[in-house]
Amino acid sequence: MHQNLGKLDRILRFALAVWWLGSPWAPIFSVEWANWLVVFVGWVSLIESFLGWCWLHTLFGVDNRNQ
Repeated sequence: MHQNLGKLDRILRFALAVWWLGSPWAPIFSVEWANWLVVFVGWVSLIESFLGWCWLHTLFGVDNRNQ
């Protein structure tokens, strides 16, 4: 597994994770599964921002480390 995320992408994923996991302005839905989906995406974004690797980028052959 090699890094395939650029610096800006990692920063934006980290900001999304902080927003969705730790702020009072996180989206809250009336459907419980949607709230769990927000938490799941927040954790995935946080992990990907630290690792610098995204499985979807690997699946589609995208490598934006230079951007």
